[in-house]
Amino acid sequence: PLSLVQPHCWDKPRHIQVLSERRRQAPHLDSLGVPVVLFPAHRPLGRAQSSPAATSLPPHPQPPVDTPVSQAGLVYDSQMLKHQCTCGDNSRHAEHAGRIQSIWSRLQERGLRNQCECIRSRKASLEELQSVHSENHVLLYGTNPLNRFKLDHRKLAGILSQTVFFRLPCGGLGVDDDTVWNETHTSTASRLAAGSVTELALKVAQGELKVRLPHKSVYVSLQRGFCFFNSVAIAAKQLQRKLCISKILIVDWDVHHGDGTQSVFYHDPSVLYISLHRYDNGNFFPGSGDPSEVGEAAGEGFNVNVAWTGGLDPPMGDVEYLAAFRTVVMPIAQEFSPDVVLVSSGFDAVEGHSAPLGGYKVSAKCFGFLTRQLMGLAGGRVVMALEGGHDLTAICDASEACVSALLGTQVEPLSQSVLEGRPCLNAVLSLKKVIQVQGESAVPPPPAPRLHLSSSLIYVYIFFCRSLPL
Repeated sequence: PLSLVQPHCWDKPRHIQVLSERRRQAPHLDSLGVPVVLFPAHRPLGRAQSSPAATSLPPHPQPPVDTPVSQAGLVYDSQMLKHQCTCGDNSRHAEHAGRIQSIWSRLQERGLRNQCECIRSRKASLEELQSVHSENHVLLYGTNPLNRFKLDHRKLAGILSQTVFFRLPCGGLGVDDDTVWNETHTSTASRLAAGSVTELALKVAQGELKVRLPHKSVYVSLQRGFCFFNSVAIAAKQLQRKLCISKILIVDWDVHHGDGTQSVFYHDPSVLYISLHRYDNGNFFPGSGDPSEVGEAAGEGFNVNVAWTGGLDPPMGDVEYLAAFRTVVMPIAQEFSPDVVLVSSGFDAVEGHSAPLGGYKVSAKCFGFLTRQLMGLAGGRVVMALEGGHDLTAICDASEACVSALLGTQVEPLSQSVLEGRPCLNAVLSLKKVIQVQGESAVPPPPAPRLHLSSSLIYVYIFFCRSLPL
């Protein structure tokens, strides 16, 4: 097995050989049976035992003693529950402690928590936070009155004097009109989230567990949109610095684009960032994530935006997300061949969220299916961090689905009608745009060829156009 504590330098020109070899291989993506549409002679879609039962179904049966089960790790810390508005009325805030409390209770009720190894949480150090964020940002949002006395008072005074908090309609404080700030507890909860994701990522990369899932409250991107620290980006930076991991895949399926993560790695060819998000030609928050944003300099081609456009007419659902994985996500991810997979696992695309918070109709069990596909990469080294999602039933169902998938639990497959369904017209147009943009530099100028680039995407585009005529 590959030793992950040694630097692994990726030989970029090798992707040309990989693509040539792939065209000669069987048309499936991986051992999990992910269907691929690279070639006209692709095999029919098949069922996959990869998604959990919905809430209305009985609890998952415990696996027999002699059944091998993937090992999963969970992180939960009750201190994270203290990040809530000082008004005390959670019903007035989409982001509140009830989210992770409900998920934790669901996992216990279903017997999934006992099948996982609970990993001790830890706070991210200020140095770890500064691998992604500025010193001013870290000192402002990563400290509280109880620990600031240890720091440089003159520097802190200058930073704090520039701080602008908003008085929310409920009477509490916020850094904007929808992101609450608790002066005593928010910094601790945010640092626990970032530190726990980082700790699990390091354990995964070193092979201490076979598969990991950190289910915690994670605050990503910048301070807006319910966010303080970009936990996934911080974890990726620490994998690079502490273990010399050279190929990291970040899949972001939160319905909002991860503008912060994209900006951190926009010039970095060792991190492949793939985002699936509602875009609507820049009219959905945060407005970034156009398919044309492919990275710059050495990072060109290592940033992929599956930017759904067309609003909610109709809303994207299982068929559309499966099509994105078959035609874009999995072909590119397999070509990249990552050492570790980090998932920004927002569940606000799950059915149950209002239009302003997403409005899509993806089922919880579809995310279980997609999780199983990602487990076919990086030798199963998968780290998932809970991000967006505010409908409690939806996020509990989706969390249960993903934990079940990681544990290898026998669950209800997606229906044949979903597996064989055709995506809506808006999804076809969105995917064609991504494939076109990513394939435009199929013959890049030396000496820095782009990654996905390739004739593999050109074949995808040709077949996609033939099978789904406009």
